[in-house]
Amino acid sequence: MNDNIKQLRRTHDGRIIGGVCSGVGEYLGVDANLVRIALAVATLFGGVGVGLYAIGWLLMPEQGRDTSIVQDVLAKQQAKSTWQNSTDTPASWNDEQKPQQ
Repeated sequence: MNDNIKQLRRTHDGRIIGGVCSGVGEYLGVDANLVRIALAVATLFGGVGVGLYAIGWLLMPEQGRDTSIVQDVLAKQQAKSTWQNSTDTPASWNDEQKPQQ
């Protein structure tokens, strides 16, 4: 992976709750406290700040990882679904061939 490309990540440095504000601040090149203040103001005027923070927390990968929380959950669900489908009774078996349970 190319280290010169800026990537939006939840950071460990400057983290207070989930690292969203510090990650956005690092990505944009501004102080994380300015991002926190903007989210606080957005929360006071309509509650949008909490929603934006939650979306960022779910969709931004953590520093050092390639996948976000949502991607991990979807991959786990897909793997579970694939495993369940592979253990289903084959359609080609008739009633006489089915194993006893």
